Amino acid sequence: MTTRLELESAIKQLPEQEIRDLANWLQEYLDQMWDQQLETDVTSGKLDHLIAKAEKDIAKNNVRDLDEVLYNE
Repeated sequence: MTTRLELESAIKQLPEQEIRDLANWLQEYLDQMWDQQLETDVTSGKLDHLIAKAEKDIAKNNVRDLDEVLYNE
């Protein structure tokens, strides 16, 4: 099996565009892993308490616009 250090060394020898392509592939791979984990968590009920809390907050209008949260510190 190749070690992380061996991979790092090999990556450093690649042309810049191949490194960028690899970085894009790696990000897509990580995104897929995240999606799979989220799907597993939802299916297993692990997030039910958070969903219920969000639904209660929405029903009570205890919410803020996302832009307000993101851009007003």
